Amino acid sequence: MLPIISADQRLSEKRCAKVALVGVPGSGKTTQIRTLNTASTLLVDTEAGDLSILDWAGDALRPRTWPEFKDLVVFLAGPSPSASPEQAFSQAHFDHVCQKYGDPAQLAKYDTYFVDSLTVLSRMCLAWCKTQPAAFSEKTGKPDTRGAYGLLGSEMIGALTHLQHVRDKHVIYVCILEEKLDDFNRRIYQLQLEGAKTSAELPGVLDEVITLAILKADDGTPYRAFVTGADNAWGFPSKDRSGRLDPIEEPHLGKLIAKCLGRNGQDAPPPSTAFAQPSPFTESQE
Repeated sequence: MLPIISADQRLSEKRCAKVALVGVPGSGKTTQIRTLNTASTLLVDTEAGDLSILDWAGDALRPRTWPEFKDLVVFLAGPSPSASPEQAFSQAHFDHVCQKYGDPAQLAKYDTYFVDSLTVLSRMCLAWCKTQPAAFSEKTGKPDTRGAYGLLGSEMIGALTHLQHVRDKHVIYVCILEEKLDDFNRRIYQLQLEGAKTSAELPGVLDEVITLAILKADDGTPYRAFVTGADNAWGFPSKDRSGRLDPIEEPHLGKLIAKCLGRNGQDAPPPSTAFAQPSPFTESQE
């Protein structure tokens, strides 16, 4: 029988968001974890840079190498039915990781994975790629930069795409946004990631790309806001697949995820005091 998923079944499934949260250094990206439910959020800390949230009372993992992160990915997301036994994210890989980490049922308490950050993760991946056979010329045995970066792109997109298939968890990826000038001296913004392939393909993998920016009100007062519109005036990388977000949203990740899912922010934690600065957004929402 054809395994058709009925409309009722599909609409009754738990909905979760996959979000890239980007912003310039110091804009408050990591601090956005405070707007999520502490007990059900798991921080995947690749930076060892949690100084801004030292008093945050949630659980964390700290992978130090790319293979460690891939082990976490298959443990968090489960095996891929299309992977052969020798490939990453296969059933064999999953079984091996379960022997090391234990029963995946221990993850049931979490509904959000907060990965901080993709920028450091890409560097970690590149360091590993440079040690692999693909990073060396078959003829001369010398390092092959093109081979290393080619492997980097496939490794990063493969891991992030696999984690995308976690249907019952929100996945938040933090990434640094860098400002540059193009050949015509125009200001442009791009994700700070190693390798062009990851930067180019990442937005297509995720549901939402949100820029946390410091904007100015009409009177010149600065305020933080989420920029979600793809055609924004500043040229920030942004994308809203849900179609429910306004071009500019309150800088509260919990409320934003709830709005993406049509929940009107009713189950989001209250605003964090970390964002207590002049803002056009009202503090209370009905």
